[in-house]
Amino acid sequence: MKQALQLKLGQQVVLTPQLQQAIKLLQMSTIDLQQTIDETLESNALLEHDTDDSIESQDIDFSAATNADEDTQELDVDTTWEDAVPSAAPPQSSHPADPHFTEQDSEERSLQDHLLWQLNLTRLSDIDRVIGLALIDAINTDGRLTQTPESIHSDLSIDEVDLEEVLAVLHRLQHFEPSGLFAEDLRECLLIQLRQLPISTPFRDVAGALVSRHLNQLPTAPLRQLAKKVRAKESELEGAMQLIRSLDPTPGASIGSEQTGYVTPDIFVRQHNNRWQVELNPDISPKLRVNEHYVAILSEGSASDRGYAKEHLQEARWFMKSLQSRNETLLKVASKIVEHQRSFLERGEIGMKPLILADIASEVELHESTVSRATTQKYMHTPRGTFELKYFFSSRITGDDGEDSSSTAIKATVRQLVTDEDARKPLSDSRLCTLLKAQGMAVARRTIAKYREQLNIPPSNERKRLN
Repeated sequence: MKQALQLKLGQQVVLTPQLQQAIKLLQMSTIDLQQTIDETLESNALLEHDTDDSIESQDIDFSAATNADEDTQELDVDTTWEDAVPSAAPPQSSHPADPHFTEQDSEERSLQDHLLWQLNLTRLSDIDRVIGLALIDAINTDGRLTQTPESIHSDLSIDEVDLEEVLAVLHRLQHFEPSGLFAEDLRECLLIQLRQLPISTPFRDVAGALVSRHLNQLPTAPLRQLAKKVRAKESELEGAMQLIRSLDPTPGASIGSEQTGYVTPDIFVRQHNNRWQVELNPDISPKLRVNEHYVAILSEGSASDRGYAKEHLQEARWFMKSLQSRNETLLKVASKIVEHQRSFLERGEIGMKPLILADIASEVELHESTVSRATTQKYMHTPRGTFELKYFFSSRITGDDGEDSSSTAIKATVRQLVTDEDARKPLSDSRLCTLLKAQGMAVARRTIAKYREQLNIPPSNERKRLN
């Protein structure tokens, strides 16, 4: 085999440490960024907070923000990022080093923890406590049993325990708070809650009869027919129906269902003199500086001191440049989003315009992956509330007249139409399609059904009310 030397020209993406750092900072959430800044300040003695001046809020002109030249020759936010870095899931937030930092997760007990706490306060024999633990393990997050008492008894495999003892312990656990737990179905869940109400509660007995024998007929059966079946007056039936509606069909969901998240906005949007202004939150990225006095002292020291100063000085400048690049990119993207979604800021969800990452990327001359990183776990405070930047992106649906509508706006319109409907004659999906089409939103019936389910709106036959 003959060996030979060949020259070949080609291009290759080189991801420098500085560019890697810029990418990492851009995709960080506020809480992760704060922790990274604190860790960098601890590890680099040449870097410190600039306490002389706070970062000034910037009043952004959209055209200027989009087209302004940036001194980012070493930190260009461009298409090479997507090519060089594989897509990855957004970084998970961790607790900040500063306990006073406003964005932190609150720890909550799970439903099982809540029930175990009550079980430990209940006087039970050792065998009954084992049964109680098995029952607690057998409920879902709604507080509903996922196994029958018979199957739980079979799984225990304890000779001296019979089914009656399992049912006795189950009855005791059904008195745990919140009321309605350890039921096998919705009917039993509601009956448990009704039984624990005081006997003097108005319409309690009528409500119990309705739930026990006619639960499936409540949404659709005529009021007079139901009144006749339970031998009650129509006025009593109306009171019983109101009492049933006040019960909780998923009592377990109120305990540890979600962790409450507190966020600090990265962007503030406000209206001043009929003009929308976009400002960075100065608290999310404090102004840093190099301690020149310390640098001068090290530069006059030994060779190791000069080497330390040179290395850490370069790292400090890279880090500050990366923070600057992050802020400029975030501000540029947020400004363009506000320009597109002015109608939302003025009218709410119904005014949301269709918008995708590619739209913003092309207008600010960034890659879609960069826009995605800049909008993930970043929040914007507006007069209508605080939203993640990704909230402002929604799919585009084109109507018969060629007009584009946002899926968010369509969902908001569906919700409004259902809210305003006559409860005795609720709007069907076909009727909703017709009403949306009249507003310039041509949507298929199956799409309406999908959006309705996403909004947790039941079908028309279940929304019908006869009183």
